[in-house]
Amino acid sequence: MTSRALTHLARSRQALLAACAGLVLAGTFARGAEPTQIVLLNGRALPLAAVALQGDKFVVKTDVEGFAANAVIPVSSVDHVFGDKPEAINQAIALLLTGQAREAIKLLEPLLAAHKDTAKLPGNFWLEAARAALVANSLEGAFTACGPLGKDISDATPAQGVDPFVTLSKALLLPVSTKVADREAALLDLTTDNLPAELCAFATFLRAELIRRDKREAAALEAYLTVPCLFPSGGLVVNGVAQFRAAELLTAQGRRDEAVALVHSAIRNTKGTAAETLAAKLLESIK
Repeated sequence: MTSRALTHLARSRQALLAACAGLVLAGTFARGAEPTQIVLLNGRALPLAAVALQGDKFVVKTDVEGFAANAVIPVSSVDHVFGDKPEAINQAIALLLTGQAREAIKLLEPLLAAHKDTAKLPGNFWLEAARAALVANSLEGAFTACGPLGKDISDATPAQGVDPFVTLSKALLLPVSTKVADREAALLDLTTDNLPAELCAFATFLRAELIRRDKREAAALEAYLTVPCLFPSGGLVVNGVAQFRAAELLTAQGRRDEAVALVHSAIRNTKGTAAETLAAKLLESIK
């Protein structure tokens, strides 16, 4: 285990709890009112649903926004993707983090198909959805799905080489015979400062789940709290579900006030997802 990993493990549980119990994460969920559009360099825009990618150009399917059907738009003339983040992404992330990976995959598949043509465009929603789908398929042990999906993700982010979420997928797909300590180490290695916060948040949460299944509740609590404390920009939903899990453990320990503070934050951060419902039920049970 690396010295950095040892440093993470040595952090004070009390310090983490004190820092996180009252943590309020900024940000709000998109309302889903604005359809996804591709915006051209000249400022004009048209709905993603109205175009289809063919090689290095988009072809307009029907008359729309001043464009005639079959008009050709070079990919090089597209500046970015615009619109509200599809609600299905956060909903799917909440599902896969709460033991419903198969349902998450079902939710993500149509979204991935609808947004695939934008995979390499700035501001696209396909990449986050694809990474979530990769994690969900990895949790399900779907080797045949993970390979092609991981390649598509890496192809969409060529500057990075192999996308770091592919490494997370491999850690989750380790053979069943792999020792818990080795699985934990593989996940801990994906929480270093040079890696994206989104990856670190997922890896830390999944490490916490592994530790909890190993019946090491104190270490699991520390790991759950590490998610919002060290990786607050790693995603509202993963932060919220980590807070919910920590609140469950605190409730079992009779630490009601601390649990209530965390579960309130969890509800805010998982709004509109299955995790919000779970957190609300926990809050009702400990009032």
